[in-house]
Amino acid sequence: MSSIEERFSAALHGSARAWRLAIDRRLKHLGLSQASWMAIALTAKEKEPPSQTRLAARAGVEDPTMVSTVDRLVKAGFMVRTPSATDRRVKLLSLTPAGQAVYETVWQEAQAVRRELLGKVDPEILQTVTLFLEAIQTNIESLS
Repeated sequence: MSSIEERFSAALHGSARAWRLAIDRRLKHLGLSQASWMAIALTAKEKEPPSQTRLAARAGVEDPTMVSTVDRLVKAGFMVRTPSATDRRVKLLSLTPAGQAVYETVWQEAQAVRRELLGKVDPEILQTVTLFLEAIQTNIESLS
């Protein structure tokens, strides 16, 4: 018999994976990999153009993995690299108008998935679970 902690971690991992796959299915028509649309979305949500290293950290992947993803997005015309004004070794990432248009589609489709999956959930339960997950994330980040 599994402990509640084991059940929780399995449910968390499985739900996160299923959530990404549900969005991925909705975005299949864009012809982008999950890594690509996630890089576009994460870049769009940053207040300032992120470095490749920051984007890799936010996506939870290694730097070389993000470099190849960004290479594909630059080649496709969705993203550009610009040198940092303070450190010439650092390249900052921003979306092109085409990349911004893709992000708008990603956001709309993700919003539709959120409505479908969360539409019948009690708002108080959603609030409680969200606060709980944010607290766990803070605890994990404090260990680093």
